[in-house]
Amino acid sequence: MRFDTALRAYGTKRVEEIEQADLLVGIPCYNNEKTIAHVIQMVSHGLFHHYKGLRSVIMVADGGSTDDTREVAKEFEIKPWQEKIVSIYRGPAGKGSAFRSVFEAAKRLRVKACVVVDSDLRSITSDWIRYLLEPILEKGYHFVSPVYSRYKYDGTITNNIVYNLTRALYGLRIRQPIGGDFAFSGDLAAYYMDQDVWDTDVARYGIDIWMTTNAITNNFKICQSNLGVKIHDAKDPAEALGPMFRQVVHTLFVLMEQNENAWKEVRGSRTVPMFGLRDFLEPDPIKVDLGRLVTEYKTGFRQFKGLYRDLFSPECFEELKNCARKAKTKFVMPVETWVMVLYEIAGTFHRWKHNRTQLVNLVTPLYLGRVASFINRTRNMTSSQAEEIVEEQAQVFEEKKDYLLEVWDKER
Repeated sequence: MRFDTALRAYGTKRVEEIEQADLLVGIPCYNNEKTIAHVIQMVSHGLFHHYKGLRSVIMVADGGSTDDTREVAKEFEIKPWQEKIVSIYRGPAGKGSAFRSVFEAAKRLRVKACVVVDSDLRSITSDWIRYLLEPILEKGYHFVSPVYSRYKYDGTITNNIVYNLTRALYGLRIRQPIGGDFAFSGDLAAYYMDQDVWDTDVARYGIDIWMTTNAITNNFKICQSNLGVKIHDAKDPAEALGPMFRQVVHTLFVLMEQNENAWKEVRGSRTVPMFGLRDFLEPDPIKVDLGRLVTEYKTGFRQFKGLYRDLFSPECFEELKNCARKAKTKFVMPVETWVMVLYEIAGTFHRWKHNRTQLVNLVTPLYLGRVASFINRTRNMTSSQAEEIVEEQAQVFEEKKDYLLEVWDKER
């Protein structure tokens, strides 16, 4: 079913009542009753302290929460001169549809700038609003991507896949392409709103990387802002990140196909301007189950060994086989092998027109193995030191880009 609007009648009526605003802060949410009040409070304080002279709207875009998220959001009192919209969005279930409703409101209100922040944030401060909005309002940027001080085992999909591929493909060192907390100019929000993607998987998942990639490939002016420590409802990669891995990787590969002409000629990478905080703060640790990660890898390799032999080059397959023999504390997958895995799977994805979801599913155990490898490599490092390992890995992705082109253009 296609939806011409992501705003329900109540949301549309509130936008019409407000008529026009300077700033819009969107908070996509789903079952976040424990954190939503804190997030709204910090957003309200930030708008008050830094942008009191501008007309501001806080919009809670809910996915049909079954807890009291909407009730808590409605009851929380913001500053008298700020406006609030709490509404269930229309469209396919997912963060993308929530963003669509925010972009639609931003376009109708003709805002100068739009911010979106996650609803499970525990570390958000009122200064986040300034760090995100200042580059747009005062420096002429269109897209602000976040940078966080994250614990070394948080953000494993970003550290091992998304940062590396985005950097190698498009030549920009955007550290958190799927960070969750972004800012956009009013023009960029309207551009996103007008794209015909809202009945696709972008509306269900993959919205963050879709926005980042579109900002790059359409030459919008991009920067980053250091927000400090990010504490949210972090997930053990062994426990919950398999589905997210499949969703993000599928979206990444689809975007590679859509933007083939944009990335094929790119070599090397350049830094992206950074604003916000200057320091890297050491975040609190999160627990990870190393044994489960290695077990998942070994079980997957045993089950799919025949398919892996067909999918991967002999060199890559042999190294994956060697990894399956290693004890959990000795488990290390060479970064070159991991680069080959992703590049070869991207090439296969490009050639296959059917069973693509199953193809990405097959790689999930290998991703969990790569995370286990990263844990072993950085066991005695601080998060700041582990960041250097992430940078080393990203450099290898760049250096091996000719190999990506080779497997991408391989005969079907």
